[in-house]
Amino acid sequence: MVVRLQVDPTRIRNLDACTVAARVEAMTRSGREAARALAPEAMLRKATLAESSVLRAKYARRGLTHPGGVDRTTRSMLLRQLYLAHMEARRFQEALEVAEQMVGLEIMPDVARQDAARACLGLRELGRAVEHLRLASRVSPPCRRAFHLWTLGSLLYLVGRPREAVVPLSRAVRWATTEKPLYQAQLALARRAAGESFEDVQTLRERLREAPCGQGYGQFVLGELAAYACDAAAARDHLRRFIARATGGRVALAVALEAETERARALLAELGSSGDETERPGSAYPIACDPRRTKD
Repeated sequence: MVVRLQVDPTRIRNLDACTVAARVEAMTRSGREAARALAPEAMLRKATLAESSVLRAKYARRGLTHPGGVDRTTRSMLLRQLYLAHMEARRFQEALEVAEQMVGLEIMPDVARQDAARACLGLRELGRAVEHLRLASRVSPPCRRAFHLWTLGSLLYLVGRPREAVVPLSRAVRWATTEKPLYQAQLALARRAAGESFEDVQTLRERLREAPCGQGYGQFVLGELAAYACDAAAARDHLRRFIARATGGRVALAVALEAETERARALLAELGSSGDETERPGSAYPIACDPRRTKD
C-alpha cells in the first residue's frame, strides 16, 4: 500500500521563512563578531600582547585606521603601542613623531613627554630630551611628579651637569614616597660631583639595599656608592647586575638607560678584576674612591 502524505504548502513557506531568518541572524551575528574582532579595542589588545615589533605596529595601525573611528583614549593607547614598535626597531625619528601625536591628544601628557624624551635620547638630541622631561614634571599628577623629576636629574647628572641635577633631584626627594631611598642616593652622588656636602655613604647604601627600589636601577646607584666607599667587589657585583637587566629587556628601556649602561661599563673597567679601587688619572668616569669610607 502506498501512503500519500499531504503537505500543507503554507507550512512549507513558513518553514522556509524561518530557515532564511535563522541564516540571516547567523550571518548578522557572525558579522558583529567579525566587527568586534577588528574593533580598535581588540587591535589594542593584540598589539599589547604582540611578541614582535612588526606585529605590534601592524595591529596598532589597524586599530588607528578603523573606519568606525577611535576615541581619544584608545587612540592614545594605540599610538603608544606604535611608538614602542618604532623604539624596538630603533626607528627613533618615527617614534618621536608618534610621541608628539600622543602629546597633542593630552591623554596622560606627562607619560607622552617621557616617551618623547626617550626618542630624543635615541636621536642624541639631549636638549630636546631635557625640555620634554621638564614639561613632564610640570604637567604630571602628584603621584608621578617625583619620577619625572628624578629622571630629569639623573640625566643631567650623567651628562656631566651635576649642579643642574641637584635641583630636580632635591624636588624628587621631597615628592617621593616608596622610591625615596633611591632618589636620596642619586641626589648624594650629584652633590658629591658638584663639590657639595652630602649624606654619609654607608647610611645611603644600607637604606637603599633594604628598599625594594634597590633592585633594578637601584643596582646602578648602589654600584656607584660602593665604588666611592672603596668596596670594589660589591661595586662590580651591583654594576654587572644592572647591565644585565638594562640590556636584557625592551629596546625602549635599553635606549633610556644607555647613559647609565655606558657609565657602569666604564666604572667596571676602572675597577678591573684586581681589586684596585683607586681613581686613575684621565679616566672618563673617575671612581674617586675615598679611603676614609669604610667597607661593610
